[in-house]
Amino acid sequence: MAKFVFGMNLSLDGYVDHEAFEPGTALFRYFIAQTERVSGSLYGRRMYEVMRYWDEDDPSWSDDFCNFADAWRRQPKWVASRTLRSVGPNATLVEDDLGSFAKNLKGAVSGEIQVAGPDVAHHLGQLGLVDEYQLFLRPVVLGAGKPFFKGARPKLQFVGSDRIGEDAVRLTYANPDPEPFAE
Repeated sequence: MAKFVFGMNLSLDGYVDHEAFEPGTALFRYFIAQTERVSGSLYGRRMYEVMRYWDEDDPSWSDDFCNFADAWRRQPKWVASRTLRSVGPNATLVEDDLGSFAKNLKGAVSGEIQVAGPDVAHHLGQLGLVDEYQLFLRPVVLGAGKPFFKGARPKLQFVGSDRIGEDAVRLTYANPDPEPFAE
């Protein structure tokens, strides 16, 4: 059975924004290793569209960027969207009943599946399907934007923390109660 993990780079005030700040070298290398080891990623439409950047090679990319792109392209991707009509290579479009699809996926795949995007994480969290939350805190204050948590969550259990590189701290929390949650 798969473990669903929602983790993202976020500001000290709780916002996610891939254009406002990028991970440092050590954190980016951590994300490369993570992408190489996970069983796949379940994306919301917006996050998938951001990540499509990695579908096409860019001659100006560093070795780290090339390594991340290779790992990202190899992994299976499932994309939840009611508006997209097609998705790129190694991706499957999920147009209907994300909850049922995610439950089936969780039972059919082993290992870790990354949940990518606050909206899809919120929906799956409401269904009790997100097993772990990983907050990669960065020394940036945005003041506004897309929050990591879209709504209330039941009490989470602290699992651990660790420093990654020069400026990132990963906080890990588990969902001790996999029951559906109503706000």
